[in-house]
Amino acid sequence: MLSTTLARILVVAVLGSAVLLAQAQSQSVPKGPGYGNWVPGSQKDKKNDDPNVRGVTGTIRLVDDTLVEGAVVQLKNTKTMQVRSFITKADGVYQFQGLSTNVDYELKAEAKGMVSPARTLSTFDDRKRAIMHLKLENKKQ
Repeated sequence: MLSTTLARILVVAVLGSAVLLAQAQSQSVPKGPGYGNWVPGSQKDKKNDDPNVRGVTGTIRLVDDTLVEGAVVQLKNTKTMQVRSFITKADGVYQFQGLSTNVDYELKAEAKGMVSPARTLSTFDDRKRAIMHLKLENKKQ
């Protein structure tokens, strides 16, 4: 009887310690140089605060809505004609960051002998994080 009671007390003490440790770890301050609550690289330090910078993200899918791994997504700056590329992973997601709000961009994707119709991210689109999904179709001969 006494050993059962001691075992229960020990289990409660161990579980209580684990809960307290988990709470302390979740409330800990990130390591590294910091100034008060500000930590270099924190959300407040992101380019998203710049009104002249935006990003675009989306997925690449086949006609049957299957996500495409290994699709090459090209983003063309229509002013400078510079092209940036992104290769999708298994989740079919692409993203481009640090884009000017004063430039139109043309997006298209290619994979498995198919290509998506070109889409334009316009200067009139005021979203800071535009979402543009692309669907691959058969190449036109």
